[in-house]
Amino acid sequence: MTNPLLGGAKRRGVWFEYACLLATWSALFFLAVLLLVILWQGTSHLSWEFLTSFDDRITPEKAGMLAGLWGSFWLMILTILFAVPVGVGAAIYLEEYSADSRLARIIQVNLSNLAGVPSIVYGILGLTVFVRTFGIFSKGALVERLVGHHVEGLYFAFGLHIPLPLKTTVISGALTLSLLVLPVIIVATQEALRSVPPSIRHASLALGATRWQTIWRQVLPASLPGIITGIILSLSRAIGETAPLIMVGAATFLRATPGDIETPAQMLTNPQGVMNAPFDEYTAMPIMVYNWAKQAQRAYQDIASAGIIVLVVVLLAMNGLAIFIRNRSQQHLRW
Repeated sequence: MTNPLLGGAKRRGVWFEYACLLATWSALFFLAVLLLVILWQGTSHLSWEFLTSFDDRITPEKAGMLAGLWGSFWLMILTILFAVPVGVGAAIYLEEYSADSRLARIIQVNLSNLAGVPSIVYGILGLTVFVRTFGIFSKGALVERLVGHHVEGLYFAFGLHIPLPLKTTVISGALTLSLLVLPVIIVATQEALRSVPPSIRHASLALGATRWQTIWRQVLPASLPGIITGIILSLSRAIGETAPLIMVGAATFLRATPGDIETPAQMLTNPQGVMNAPFDEYTAMPIMVYNWAKQAQRAYQDIASAGIIVLVVVLLAMNGLAIFIRNRSQQHLRW
């Protein structure tokens, strides 16, 4: 005789399975519809001219993403330079050197919480700290009272000028995005370090290696694919952010690129532009999409769809690179 309780539990399990399946296919359906609409509207505007032209307020058909592409490029380069050394170094200390103290546990909890903070909060922080620098460089403020005259910036050889405060420059946006991705990089690096078996560390130490030699020659090479994957995924989040860049003053319309560099070849032929690029005004791909999407003309809506396609392709390329690195590294692991 069949137990009715078991039959009811089995039916509930089947209904739960179908409910999960329905939720999955519903999400995929709406995502597919959204992508098809974007492709339908934007594909006709995709061309080489779209990628190599500046925006146009008068003729939508002539609008391009060149300024946004180069702005996002410089943002990502500087974000890597700022966030990766700090994030990886902090993770190594917390995972390999720090004792299991109350302070370490508090830091760990806060790192997890910071990873979920809305990006607009980082934008407000970047506006206060980087764009305005707490107002200490304003006329009559702290710096002027200390040095006796108004300080507008620092001047170096080869024509390099660093404005103070940093104002609405690429470096302000990059520093803000660095704060945004820093908790993610730290947590991802810690997970990669934990994936290395303790026996590897014990064997290295037993053979006479110091803790630093063990970390540098054994732990880091083994965890490097996971670290790189976490970094790429965190950058793929940063490249699509709009709210923090709006807060720190990224331009919605700009017919120039940072450092006036418009092609990769100019990075080699124009070193002055490379040095000045971090301190120029900028725009970014998601900012341009936002600006086009809010325009009243229908043509700009289609241009926004084309911009979304470009941004999605860049994101998919970054995620694909992360998956490739992870799968390739797993094939070479011996343990």
